[in-house]
Amino acid sequence: MKKGIALATALLSTVTLASAAEGPALPRSSPEAQGISSSTLLAFVNALEEKIDAVHSVMVLRHGHVVGEGFWSPYAKDDPHMLYSLSKSFTSTAVGLAAAEGKLSIDDTVLQYFPEDAPAEPSANLKGMRIRDLLAMSTGQHADDMQKFSFTNGEGRLTKAFLGLPVAHKPGTLFWYNTPATYMLSAVVHKATGQDLMDYLRPRLFEPLGIANPTWEKSRDGISVGGFGLKIRTQDIAHFGQLFLQKGQWQGKELVPAAWIAAATSRQASNGSSPTSDWDQGYGYQFWRCRHGLYRGDGAFGQFCIVMPEQDVVVAITSGTRDLQGVMNVVWDHILGGVKTGALPADEAAKATLDKKLAGLVLKTQEGRPTSPKAAKVSGRTWTFPANDEKVESVRLDFGRDGATIVVTSAGKPAQAACGFQTWKRGGVLPGYDGQPQAVAGSGAWTDDETYTARLYFHETPYRQTATFRFAGDALVLDREQNVAIGDAPTKPPTLVGRLVTKR
Repeated sequence: MKKGIALATALLSTVTLASAAEGPALPRSSPEAQGISSSTLLAFVNALEEKIDAVHSVMVLRHGHVVGEGFWSPYAKDDPHMLYSLSKSFTSTAVGLAAAEGKLSIDDTVLQYFPEDAPAEPSANLKGMRIRDLLAMSTGQHADDMQKFSFTNGEGRLTKAFLGLPVAHKPGTLFWYNTPATYMLSAVVHKATGQDLMDYLRPRLFEPLGIANPTWEKSRDGISVGGFGLKIRTQDIAHFGQLFLQKGQWQGKELVPAAWIAAATSRQASNGSSPTSDWDQGYGYQFWRCRHGLYRGDGAFGQFCIVMPEQDVVVAITSGTRDLQGVMNVVWDHILGGVKTGALPADEAAKATLDKKLAGLVLKTQEGRPTSPKAAKVSGRTWTFPANDEKVESVRLDFGRDGATIVVTSAGKPAQAACGFQTWKRGGVLPGYDGQPQAVAGSGAWTDDETYTARLYFHETPYRQTATFRFAGDALVLDREQNVAIGDAPTKPPTLVGRLVTKR
């Protein structure tokens, strides 16, 4: 799913270039020992901060060593992060493993796995659709027809809904990027192996790579959605990329066949011809080809696993930005041309500067004043709201010496988050991009005498929300704006006006 409503923002980031992590952690090294200068990495991180709003984490590997990693507070090293379509590359890997075990062939037709869901009179094109067509996003369907497919609306099995769509072109002849095709891959793995995608991958991929506590959203049919919904840590993304760079080898064992990795990351479908776009370089099996002979898995709002085979480099990034091409441009400008063949002389001063930069990464907190004459008058009071699409029923703000606590009751369930002043406070939970409780970190300030503004990051997701509470007599005017949204979904929901129900 390329290019949800949220609240968030919190504490200090932790970055360690020399410390070991749990599980099969990759070794840490000075950048210079692996042929890349500390000053190059510093320029890279500075450029991400200057040009992108906003990167949440980054990890750079060279020759299998971690040479730089950073987490912008309130995001932290052990936070899982929503991957969106980067999930697709993991689903593809499950297909490759199932094929290697003889559970399926990518030349199998899709219909043979779902005879109970086939239309009464399937078209010749539908009959000819194979697993490899799902993998290469070349199912032959039109965008207008695919828009009729919904993960959330409608009834009946999603596999039946997919197979009921028209197939206008011969499969394999038309590339059109679509997430329902990846869902079908997840459903095929489920049918072929008798296990859900998560259960199938756990002993074969997640556990060997040290991917701890992965979660994957499921469909209404109880199947991992495949094309999005996976949450793992940044280091887990990096381990996955390193596995592919090593052609499936991990700690002396073959986890994924090298032949599958070669096929999955090669050009299997043409998707354009622009030499300046990283979206026009061809598509593999749920992997994108990039300029410069590279490949990547990626997800909405800047979730990246970039593999540079010739340079022996992996870059893992999580973000909350609309400018995916901009993120890649920074990687190309600074990392691609900054790696050298051999080790470089030690540069302790440059490394110390880099270490200090990485240890102090922090996203911008909310600007404004620590308090207002209004604070004491409104603190601890509750405002209720008329029925609304977000199901926000009431809000209470408690102001203290070091910030505020926001209490929101939504769909009958209270949740709360703290906001620090000029710092991030983690540990809260508020309704997120999907209306469900999400971990949140906050920073807040009074932006005028009547208005308190909270900057909120849902730090397991790409989402940031700015919530403005304006106190006008007995009314509370609540405005919210989100940094990003899927497709043409609005980033700014309607203004809510609440009425005071508790008085002193």
